[in-house]
Amino acid sequence: MATADGNTDNRQAPQNPETTSQPKINRRLAQLSLAALGIVFGDISTSPLYAIRECFHGDYGIDVSHANVMGVLSLMFWTLVVIVGVKYLLFVFRADNRGEGGVIALTALVRRQKDASGKPRFAWAVGLGLFAACLLYGDGMITPAISVLSAVEGIGIITPIFDSYVMPLTIAILLGLFLIQRHGTARVGRLFGPVILVWLSFLAVSGMVQIVRIPQVLAAVFPWYAVQFFLLNKLHGFVVLGAIFLVVTGTEALYADMGHFGTRPIRLTWFTLVFPALVLNYFGQGALLLVHPEASHHPFYAMMPSWAMVPVVLLATMATIIASQAVISGAFSMTRQAIQLGYLPRLKIRHTSAGQMGQIYVASVNWMLMSCTIALVVGFQSSSKLAAAYGVAVTSTMLITTTLFFIVSRQNWKWTLLGTVPMAVLFYLVDVPFFLANISKILHGAWFPLVIGSVFFTLMITWSRGRVILGEQLRKIMPPVHQFIVDLASNPPAKIKGDAVFLTGSPYVTPMALSKNVMHNRVIHSRTVLLNFKVEEIPRVPNLEKIKTEKLSSGFYRVTAHFGFMEDPRMDSVLALAREQGLDLNPETTSFYVGRENLVSGETSGMARWRTGLFVFMSRNAADGSSG
Repeated sequence: MATADGNTDNRQAPQNPETTSQPKINRRLAQLSLAALGIVFGDISTSPLYAIRECFHGDYGIDVSHANVMGVLSLMFWTLVVIVGVKYLLFVFRADNRGEGGVIALTALVRRQKDASGKPRFAWAVGLGLFAACLLYGDGMITPAISVLSAVEGIGIITPIFDSYVMPLTIAILLGLFLIQRHGTARVGRLFGPVILVWLSFLAVSGMVQIVRIPQVLAAVFPWYAVQFFLLNKLHGFVVLGAIFLVVTGTEALYADMGHFGTRPIRLTWFTLVFPALVLNYFGQGALLLVHPEASHHPFYAMMPSWAMVPVVLLATMATIIASQAVISGAFSMTRQAIQLGYLPRLKIRHTSAGQMGQIYVASVNWMLMSCTIALVVGFQSSSKLAAAYGVAVTSTMLITTTLFFIVSRQNWKWTLLGTVPMAVLFYLVDVPFFLANISKILHGAWFPLVIGSVFFTLMITWSRGRVILGEQLRKIMPPVHQFIVDLASNPPAKIKGDAVFLTGSPYVTPMALSKNVMHNRVIHSRTVLLNFKVEEIPRVPNLEKIKTEKLSSGFYRVTAHFGFMEDPRMDSVLALAREQGLDLNPETTSFYVGRENLVSGETSGMARWRTGLFVFMSRNAADGSSG
């Protein structure tokens, strides 16, 4: 069941035949399916622009022969079936964290498995999941670069005169795309679904036109052609897997956006529309190559009549902009989740829509993505060269997803070895060859997403470890709350009317700001509230469970606010929920105190000196607690 903000509520509402009609249910399902087209399938639906081309015309391109064309088509067909249809939609979609999907949500499921000391049993798997999330930042840079560039390159096919305009136009489109992020995409986003629907319809029709001319190309659905491809090409055929994998880039988006639309609309849209349209277009390009092998430099545009080139380039450009928007928004969302889970310092997050909770903007991430994306376009110069860098991040993430899913199915769901091992073996047999084929392009650009992922991974584990060490040191120098209250009773300061709220990292340790205020000003408010925000390893916490209020002695209160990692801890909602529990605080008359540590690098930090310096730098540049 979908909520008003577009998120999914897995609880089953009672069915009332008087209020719920089948037409309304079908209409809602159609609306969600159309919305999912633009957000979920934008990336994977633009792969026909370059996937076939890279198999036959890229750096590792193979000869355009009948056997090779049929083999590539067979491999593409079964890659879509096994990875998207079977692995993700039938199996991995079961691993939802209270309705939310994605590698962060899957990692949170693994983190729930604790040992006797309360630490994660599979810390290494949690680290893998975190690294997979970091790799998606690299994917978020490459996707806009290769997608928009591959679409704009179509103007060079219209006439060579336009060749010199490809790079400037691509950069201009990317600049515009990133510059509009601060204004939000709620209004424009309504067009995403219809545009991708038109795009997929066009893919299907243009492919069918070619298939009708060479219908024997449909025989490629038989897996024998894939087997024959490897028998004929051996090692070269294995390397081409890196290009074949391009047909499933964007699959992680299906899983990550599961919480926004639910499993049914995504599965329905894939099997009834997206999958048939993609297969028809790939087979149509293959049919064209069987007759015109010289068209391998850009088979997608070679299928188009000359009169249709301009509108096709415009439509392709719109589709690639939508695909790029999806990964940019995904980077914002993933950053917020990492902050909530304690892996990144607090950043300024701005909501760009009052009606859609997922519409957020993170300026620092946006400018970082923009700079790297444009640098990729300038550095690689063509979508064909960029394709070598594309795929490593996604194959690595898929490989890690298989590992995490195996752990969750065994440990969380208690599936038997007989049920989990054959499944894991099947997925590894698919994931590992694709990963090795992509990693073989390490010197041709595949290093880029690995470097980006490693940088973010280092930042995240440094911040997480640094906060743990800092918390341990603060607990050593700051008294427990109960001891602080006892000390105040023996030497009471002056009390002033009013309420004060002190944000604290630990509900049981006296906040530094409170201690300093009493020490220097010798005053305390009549009611003092110690407020601690605790992020749980679930996407959202029900309102009835969000707030825990404890009345201590001497006018002190302890409030613990529980939020999920997909939520934004907001002070107004905390005050409203606390009011329901008897603690009425007027935000206009209440004083709010936010402590900020002044850190210096030391020898006894418990981390290497360079990591300590990095943590201090991140801490000094973090947004304060009042930032959104």
